[in-house]
Amino acid sequence: MQMTFRWFGEGNDTVPLSYIKQIPGTDGIVWSLHDVPAGEEWPIERTMEVKQQAEQAGLHIDVVESVNVHEDIKLGLPSRDLYIENYKRTIEKLGSVGVKVICYNFMPIFDWLRTDLHRPMGNGATALFYENSRIANADPFQLVEEINANSALTMPGWEPERLQHLTSLFEAYKGVTETHLWENLRYFLNEIIPVAARSGIRMAIHPDDPPWPVFGLPRIMTSQENFRTFLKLYDSPSNGITLCSGSLGANPNNDIVSMIHEFGDRIPFAHIRNVRVYENGDFIETSHRTQDGTVDISGIVKAYHDIGFTGYARPDHGRHIWDEQCRPGYGLYDRALGIMYLWGLWDGYVHAAATNGDKEAGS
Repeated sequence: MQMTFRWFGEGNDTVPLSYIKQIPGTDGIVWSLHDVPAGEEWPIERTMEVKQQAEQAGLHIDVVESVNVHEDIKLGLPSRDLYIENYKRTIEKLGSVGVKVICYNFMPIFDWLRTDLHRPMGNGATALFYENSRIANADPFQLVEEINANSALTMPGWEPERLQHLTSLFEAYKGVTETHLWENLRYFLNEIIPVAARSGIRMAIHPDDPPWPVFGLPRIMTSQENFRTFLKLYDSPSNGITLCSGSLGANPNNDIVSMIHEFGDRIPFAHIRNVRVYENGDFIETSHRTQDGTVDISGIVKAYHDIGFTGYARPDHGRHIWDEQCRPGYGLYDRALGIMYLWGLWDGYVHAAATNGDKEAGS
């Protein structure tokens, strides 16, 4: 397992690269050009700039999250071919600077959804929270305004230039079904996966967050069965999954340990985080510790160990603790604690396996 840490760039992140380098066992950043609108080709000069910044801090840039997919591609509009060509050229450029994995998603309009960015947890910490009944009855336009008003930094997937077209986007998605979305995803994969393979890059689709339809919009990356279908759309090692335990874990019916064992060779990138799910469907981000949430983090790390996982991993959303002022979910302190918890589990499984091997050799 290769540990990484998401970083939003100089001037757009409260965590400096020098701090990331000090987290034991953390060797790379997960990055993106967040100011480049979806659909535009990434400038090679900008990617080289990030590469230089990271390498000066002793970190690699192997994983990009995300190269956003333009809505016209998801909608299957005639204009999609232009944006797909830009996407291909971006893949080639990223391959040329050493990128190994590109995380992306195929969620209509919203990359993720929460109703509260700073929900009090009772111990002084706050965390991202999803209130099920509020989403069922919410005006998405009002919710977007509230979310952006409560964050001083841009939120990935909620960039203002994307969300200023909400009315037209909702109109465009009227009548778009899961079947349409599957077909449009197949078209996209047929175009980009050969380019990724030639560029030495593994594409890794992220699950829908949360893993069910919202605001009447279809969602398809939601379950083990659907990931099985996805991998058959284009059978190639370059067509893979970003397995996010928090996104999938919001639905207690998802067996993430089983997914790791079934899809292990097609998981180049893992997001490992915990959530606590309530009976009414609400959920809150918790610490990474297994006992603090509903997701079996210790079992998930053991599954990765047992399959010999050598891909990239990162702690995902963290709580806001010790009065840290940061992008919601992306502070230093709780994610660094998360990394140490994950490494503690991993090292324990490595030690147990070695001890059992010694016993067997001596018997």
